[in-house]
Amino acid sequence: MAATRPSTPLGVNHLVLNVRDMEVSHRFYTEVLGYEQVGVAGDAIPLTMRFYSTHGKHHDIALVEQDRPDAAPADWHLMGTGGRLNHIAIAYPDREAFLAQLRHLRACGVPFRARGDHGMTHSVYINDPDGNGIEVLYEIPREVWEGDIDAALNYYKPLPTEGEASLEDDAHYKRFGGD
Repeated sequence: MAATRPSTPLGVNHLVLNVRDMEVSHRFYTEVLGYEQVGVAGDAIPLTMRFYSTHGKHHDIALVEQDRPDAAPADWHLMGTGGRLNHIAIAYPDREAFLAQLRHLRACGVPFRARGDHGMTHSVYINDPDGNGIEVLYEIPREVWEGDIDAALNYYKPLPTEGEASLEDDAHYKRFGGD
């Protein structure tokens, strides 16, 4: 193991679930559990995907429609290796803790499957030893994305996964909506 130490996460930021029928799941999460749909995946995300929130958060839960949600997922870099859980997102308290965690992951030999700027988060995607998808992230300041949550949810800019560039983070954030 590496000589670095892990950063302490804030906790779970959001869950992404694979579902068979988007409309049935949509009704359950909105009409039964009381979530509000805040976005729908557009061209940047090649999936049938919807985002749900409470209390104005960018999203608490996302649903991805798949014909066979228990089987291996579609070929897209943000998913784990199969099952109902698409991925769990673990938030770190700030940019510095996130960057320290990236260095720790690298020192531990954890490969980065993908890295990206999501408009409301900067993230790295990894797998646990059982192949479950994990998104490690920090939230970009709210004023950057709150003007148009849907646009931020649909934004994705790939970032490097190898070398020194994979341990860097640009704090010049794209703004959504508003001014």
